[in-house]
Amino acid sequence: MNFGKNIALGAIGLAVVAAIAIGPVRAEEVEVKIDNFVYNPQTLTVKAGTTVTWVNHDDIPHTATSKTGVFRSKALDTDDKFSFTFATAGTFPYFCALHPHMTGTIVVEAGSGKS
Repeated sequence: MNFGKNIALGAIGLAVVAAIAIGPVRAEEVEVKIDNFVYNPQTLTVKAGTTVTWVNHDDIPHTATSKTGVFRSKALDTDDKFSFTFATAGTFPYFCALHPHMTGTIVVEAGSGKS
């Protein structure tokens, strides 16, 4: 029997058990509040893999609409939500299609989870 090979296999087995015990890494989720005709925060920086949820706390409908067509919510009534997961790095400007003066930006950095 090869003692060195057994030690290596044992170490691999321990690494697998440790990975299973830790469990999967969960993607981060963050919220953008819509209130008083403003996205808050107006600029948000996250890591790739993060899900951003817009929640309308205003008493009239709003949208979250990407200026480049990457995402588009329906009209969100009071307390409605819209979520989008940003898989790739980049800068994603958006606006409210019903009130174009309302603007925001999501900046996505490489990696996973919130910065």
